[in-house]
Amino acid sequence: MIGPSPTGTDSARLDPNGLIKGGAIPGASGYPSLAPLLRQVTPAVVNITVDSRIPREEHPFLNDPDFRHFLDRMGLPIPEIPPIERRHSQGSGFIVDSARGYVMTNEHLLKGATRIQVTLKDQRSFEARRLGADSGSDLAILQIPPVAIRPLPLGDSDRLEVGDFVVAIGNPFGLGQTATLGIVSALGRSGVGGSRLGKLIQTDASINPGNSGGPLVNLAGEVVGINTALIGPTGGNVGIGFAVPSNRARAALRALTGQGEPRP
Repeated sequence: MIGPSPTGTDSARLDPNGLIKGGAIPGASGYPSLAPLLRQVTPAVVNITVDSRIPREEHPFLNDPDFRHFLDRMGLPIPEIPPIERRHSQGSGFIVDSARGYVMTNEHLLKGATRIQVTLKDQRSFEARRLGADSGSDLAILQIPPVAIRPLPLGDSDRLEVGDFVVAIGNPFGLGQTATLGIVSALGRSGVGGSRLGKLIQTDASINPGNSGGPLVNLAGEVVGINTALIGPTGGNVGIGFAVPSNRARAALRALTGQGEPRP
């Protein structure tokens, strides 16, 4: 039986000044470390596996009269391509309300989903159901059974400044939970993924395929962004990643669930 779920947020926050001044929050070795921060944050970060059925786009050659004529002359049949493509994809998310089992992730990860599985850091897995999505912010809310894990608090993204330290946590390439450190490289970036995503946070913390939906946290352990996109010549990280600001995530959470964050 699952006990009462901690929903407070104040005790999840660390003193960022202690980390910056060096030594106030040492790791096991006695040197300045982000390990104390990650010990509090990472249990609420989840891996998400999605089985989906996506309508397949017909290859343009199949509608080309010259190509069809060529096949006919050669006595070759026109290839039959199944109209539906089955996909198995992986991404990330994080718990925003453990008592209600709410998990926030990216909406694009769930496209055509027929099965969604959420796996916690301790390897427990749950079938999740989609409560709703906001395509304008590329955010979605899933629900799993209540868990006794401290949810991640949403910080105030309007207080971010270029140069602030941030940590991206997620499941890149399906490798498992991974944390990368960087800074806020720019604010208010637009035109990424078309204009529909609005203004985003740019960071050089490594964001790779599979990080989608994972949190971008500040040194106080607050989510200041939700990782959603990257720019790279091969779809890999080149130091330019983007996250949806947490204040937009807070508005989406309220709109999709009719409730805000759990109170301390």
